Amino acid sequence: MSYTLTDADKAAVQTMRDDERFNHFISRVCEHDEIWILTDEHGCMMLTSDDDEDCIPVWPHAEYAKEWAVDDWSQCKPEAISLKVWQSRWVPGMEDDELMVAVFPTPDATGVVVEPRDVQEAIDRKKKPGRHN
Repeated sequence: MSYTLTDADKAAVQTMRDDERFNHFISRVCEHDEIWILTDEHGCMMLTSDDDEDCIPVWPHAEYAKEWAVDDWSQCKPEAISLKVWQSRWVPGMEDDELMVAVFPTPDATGVVVEPRDVQEAIDRKKKPGRHN
C-alpha cells in the first residue's frame, strides 16, 4: 500500500535535521502502517553507528531505502514490514539481539539511533486513539 513519493518530499527531507526526520518517519509509518528495510540474500542490512552500536536502518518509504542500495549495498532491495509484524516480531527480536534502530538515515547522515522500544513507543503515541496525524 505504498504511497507515491514526490520530488518535493525528497527535497524537503534533505533539509531536515535528524530529529525532524525521526518525527517525519513516525508520521509516515503511522499513516501507511509499514516500515522499510533493505535486504539481500543474507537478510537485512545492518550498520554500525558512530558509537559502535549495531543498528538496523529503517525508512518510511522504499525510495529512501533505495538511496542506500549503492556500492557495498547494491544487491539490497527495499522490503516492507507491516507495523503489526514490526511490533510482534522485530522489536522483541532486536531487543533480544541487543540491536539498535537507525531511524531514517540519509546517504550523508546516520539518522537518530534509538532502541527498538523507543521507536515502538513513538508509534504508539502517534496512533493513540483520538490523536490526529
